[in-house]
Amino acid sequence: MKRRKIMVAAGFCLSFFLGTLMNLLYIPGFEHHQNHDNRVHRYYQEKQKRVTGDSQLHVGRSYGKAPADSSSRHRDLLLQIRERSDEVLQYRVRPAHGSGTGDQVRPLERRRLMDTEPGDTRDPIRVIERTDDRQTRFPNGLSPSTLVHRKSQRHVQLNSWSVIGIRGARMMLGCSSIANVTDVQYLGSGYTKAVYRAALNSSLSVALKSVDFGGHDMENCVRKYGSPEDCYRLASYKIVKEMTLMERLRHPNILKLYGYCYQDNNDIQDTVTAITELGSPLEMIQLLQTSWEERFRICLSLVRLLHYLARSPLGSVTLLDFRPRQFVLVAGELKVTDLDDASTEEASCSPSSPSDCVMEFPARNFTLPCSRGRCLGINEKRNLYNAYRFFFTYLLPHSAPPTLRPLLDKIVNSTGELKWGIDETLLQLENVLHLYKYGFYLQNKTQMHKAEYKSVMDASIPAENYRCWPSYQHDGCLLSVFSIREAIGVCESHAQCQAFVLTNQTTWTGHQLVFFKTGTASLHSVKGQVVYVRVGG
Repeated sequence: MKRRKIMVAAGFCLSFFLGTLMNLLYIPGFEHHQNHDNRVHRYYQEKQKRVTGDSQLHVGRSYGKAPADSSSRHRDLLLQIRERSDEVLQYRVRPAHGSGTGDQVRPLERRRLMDTEPGDTRDPIRVIERTDDRQTRFPNGLSPSTLVHRKSQRHVQLNSWSVIGIRGARMMLGCSSIANVTDVQYLGSGYTKAVYRAALNSSLSVALKSVDFGGHDMENCVRKYGSPEDCYRLASYKIVKEMTLMERLRHPNILKLYGYCYQDNNDIQDTVTAITELGSPLEMIQLLQTSWEERFRICLSLVRLLHYLARSPLGSVTLLDFRPRQFVLVAGELKVTDLDDASTEEASCSPSSPSDCVMEFPARNFTLPCSRGRCLGINEKRNLYNAYRFFFTYLLPHSAPPTLRPLLDKIVNSTGELKWGIDETLLQLENVLHLYKYGFYLQNKTQMHKAEYKSVMDASIPAENYRCWPSYQHDGCLLSVFSIREAIGVCESHAQCQAFVLTNQTTWTGHQLVFFKTGTASLHSVKGQVVYVRVGG
């Protein structure tokens, strides 16, 4: 009977992990980028000779001549550039939303994020749209540079960002900051951008984002239009849009923008590199093996972000490309890193046409009410349902404390049915945090323990490990507890546990980390730790 129970449990776990793996791998765009060792960014090929590849894509040389009907196609490409320019300008000049819950956006200051010659007033948009006499003009007779220059008179540049160095010195991150970066590593790429990790002054690690010359967007655009310069300009607007939104939408769960740099590379003028905070990629399979406390933190971080986006200074923001790979972890906190597909537009509708407000997802559809010509709360609801299907259903309930599972199941079910909005969802998750943080989740507080435990001050047990799940350490049993009583309860629930070590480390909720051990043979003195040894029962 015992063997049968073990087999059933193992089969359940295997089916769960296989189902999760299949679901994640078949999400559109959820792929691991491989074989990129020879695709090193042009900047580092020129400046960092230690980071090289076997081949280099020379934009403007490998695509050949433009098609015969290049004039009309080029006009279409320039119109696309203008549309993206207008979108970025819209975010930059848009006033703060009255109902925003974040900090009030102060007037953008006219500063330079990069080190330029005195008197250089280059703007992120004007630099990208800078044209010479050889460029084709728009159908209305205005060149891209003229158009943007006129619109730029209504706004100013992005704020300059700075970070605190090791000794407290403020550093402006621009071209000079990344001229001699070290430890450059390729992290990955999507349709448009390539991302690199680099160390500044061998101390501060940052992420560098730039247009991927070998990426899907550039290759398809140049193949269709035959103009590497304008195709680059079109693609680079995604980076500029992302920088603009990082500047306007300031929240602990949005990746920080540190600065940017323009330089001439690969026969193209003013290629842009964004300098941002560095995070760790979000690997869902690994997260399923971490402690519930850390998984709950990720879900709480996400809901706090979505609550801010629902009432941001720019209005309600939706993440159109909402997938795990668009997020990173920074010191355990979830942060959104890709904002180039974010949008503040809400679908227009007519009360006589319910189909205008249908949200379609792979598993089901939702029809929202039409109010004043707009689909009511569609951005908020889209974000929330995506949070449910990509995060909550996998990370929230599993291995949670038994007393919290009914609350977590209710959160998962209510968001999966869109019965709650983001306000109620955040309220319920904050309630769970309160119950967990202050130990209200513990059961049978008056229950008598099976054995007595003797404490040994300033001691530890380095060996005598055994594995448990989920553990903060893969080769041992390291768990977080609210109190000594909870630690004793955990030890008595593990047949092999004969002692535990109360460390001086705590988790983000203030719970203490505890090592559970099979014995005390390696007991020795360690300042600040306490060993509890089972002496009876």
